[in-house]
Amino acid sequence: MTWIALAYHLASRLVYVLYVGRTLNRQDRTAHFTRRHGTEPAFRRFRRAAAFVMANDAVSFVVLCLVSANTLRVGLPHDLAFAVGAVLALVGVATKWWAAATLGDGYYWRNFFTPTERTVTEAGGPYRWLRNPMYTVGYLPVYGLALATLSAFGLAAALFDQCAILTFYHLVEKPHFERLRRARSELLEQSAD
Repeated sequence: MTWIALAYHLASRLVYVLYVGRTLNRQDRTAHFTRRHGTEPAFRRFRRAAAFVMANDAVSFVVLCLVSANTLRVGLPHDLAFAVGAVLALVGVATKWWAAATLGDGYYWRNFFTPTERTVTEAGGPYRWLRNPMYTVGYLPVYGLALATLSAFGLAAALFDQCAILTFYHLVEKPHFERLRRARSELLEQSAD
């Protein structure tokens, strides 16, 4: 059962990063979805699909940790491992909620559909101190759950998940934001002339 849960979770994570990445890349390059459906309808369609694949990914991770519980030996009493895992999860969830509240609809990559809206670099919240709180500190809950359940498979999946989302960030999000910054800089230079 553990291997099935692991395979399902890894597939879920790949669907998440590949679907979202491919869709956002296409939208960023060609505005395909906004031209086809209009700005708001395109964003709502994307957000619905993204929310579904993200929820599936999260549920599959929880299931993996539960079915593979007690496969990790860390040399700590179980209660202490659970407490440390809970603290990691709380810190990560609080950071993610704070970042999501700061971003609003940007949490679902709205700026790919409406590039004139503010970007993360202009936002406050945890972005004042952390370059990417969602994909760094915001990933503590997956490590926390793996530790709390003492799941070796969960810990390996948490590492895979974070590597996958950081790869997504470097290949999709970061180039998008750099293009937006360049375009704004050019606009400011033109208006100064």
